[in-house]
Amino acid sequence: MNSLSALTRPCLALVTDRSMVPGRLEATVSEAVAGGVNLVQLREKALSAGELLALGKRLRLRTQGRALLFINDRVDVALACEADGVQLPEDGLPVAETHRLAGLALSVGRSVHNVAGAVAAAEAGADLLIAGTIYLSRSHPEGEAAGPALITQIRAALPRFSGLLLGIGGITKDNAREVLAAGADGVAVISSILGAPNVRLAAQELRTAMVSEAEAQR
Repeated sequence: MNSLSALTRPCLALVTDRSMVPGRLEATVSEAVAGGVNLVQLREKALSAGELLALGKRLRLRTQGRALLFINDRVDVALACEADGVQLPEDGLPVAETHRLAGLALSVGRSVHNVAGAVAAAEAGADLLIAGTIYLSRSHPEGEAAGPALITQIRAALPRFSGLLLGIGGITKDNAREVLAAGADGVAVISSILGAPNVRLAAQELRTAMVSEAEAQR
């Protein structure tokens, strides 16, 4: 459960969507990690457990020693492929129960959409909170975007939270600094890396923007 504590901050997390890079997900993840991604969340809901495990094992080989690997929702798959953590959806398993099942083998993240959800997850022992939707995005093109204010509100409600707080939703190299300025430890992205013509460069530009803001805060 200490893998996140050793993670270089700011954290740049990539959430996978293989439909955006058909037949190229593994190579794309490698390029993204080379560009500065240091946490990969494998989120492929359409795959069977066996398919997800096989893919998780292949991504584990590509990320080992280079980036943390989290598996979305499936504690069993995360354990079986020796991932670093599991990322629970807001309606997924309880955080405390997941810790009981995983023991010390996995860090436990929770996706949250409001302050109440973030407080509940943190109090239950979440190591990582991914909060959004910050800006409207390809995966969430409709509805309301909370904006960076959601990050500020969560920070104010959880002044002693020692885990990582990331923003997600429509984050790009042009607005990532705003999310960090609001109090995030990093960002999680999908389209701004997977949809880029040069994945490695897209990751590098995101990391550069975040590092610039982090240095400005010192």
